[in-house]
Amino acid sequence: MQANLMLLLAAGIWGLGFVAQRLGMDHLEPYAFNALRFLIGACSLLPLIFWYKKTGRLGDYDKKALLWAALPVGAVLFVAASLQQVGLLYTSAANAGFITGLYMVLVPVLGLLLGHRTNANTWLGAVIAISGLYLLSVGDNFTVNLGDLLQLIGALFWAAHLLCIDHYTKKVPPILLACLQFVVCGLLSSVVALSIETPSAAQALAAWQPLLFSGVVSVGIAYTLQVLAQKHAHPAHAAIILSLETVFAAIGGVLLLGEELGGRAVLGCSLMLLGMLASQLPLRWLLRSKAFH
Repeated sequence: MQANLMLLLAAGIWGLGFVAQRLGMDHLEPYAFNALRFLIGACSLLPLIFWYKKTGRLGDYDKKALLWAALPVGAVLFVAASLQQVGLLYTSAANAGFITGLYMVLVPVLGLLLGHRTNANTWLGAVIAISGLYLLSVGDNFTVNLGDLLQLIGALFWAAHLLCIDHYTKKVPPILLACLQFVVCGLLSSVVALSIETPSAAQALAAWQPLLFSGVVSVGIAYTLQVLAQKHAHPAHAAIILSLETVFAAIGGVLLLGEELGGRAVLGCSLMLLGMLASQLPLRWLLRSKAFH
């Protein structure tokens, strides 16, 4: 129960993080905001890394292997985070939260390319979630909002990011990989921000509250909660609880940003959440042949 509550808190933080990301762009442009929040996030993990090192939990690891793992993982994170942040300029926090959450369905689907096995419930969840996505994002004239499209492409990269992490955390300490991937993402975002945007110290100071929440709370605290909780939580339960991030994003958008969800959007969001949950819950009744006789 304690682990589940920690995961629920992490989901709530990440859901409200979409609100902070929207508010941050009232003062900073997308890449500048991402650059600062990921570099702040990397710094916020330093106390946890120090504690891990002091208690001997890091163990022995190859520094060169760690660097070569952080570069591709950080690069994929950069693409995913960039699509999400730019997409938030054109869509609501609620839409962004639900569409980004599709990565939970896409992970096992993309895993097929790597030879992973996929259960029937994944395909059922995908069909339900896609139906919800259609209601949420496709208009009556079959047009798709640019922001929603960017979030959908971003969901593919979030799924790829999880698969990358799954691959590399078997070789290097996860907490060090997390910190370095944030550094890589932050530096890449900085390069783009300095190339095509006009960031300033005054803008950063004006956005200090969203930056503090996105960097320290969303990255540092929520990641720590996830790491500590997933040692004791069932993987399927953890995935289901973390999927509630989408619900918190919608609640935060309505209460804090004044966003509105019409009947069609609510139905679409509900189907997407149902699809995400269905993709994580094993369909045990399919294996009970007696139920079909």
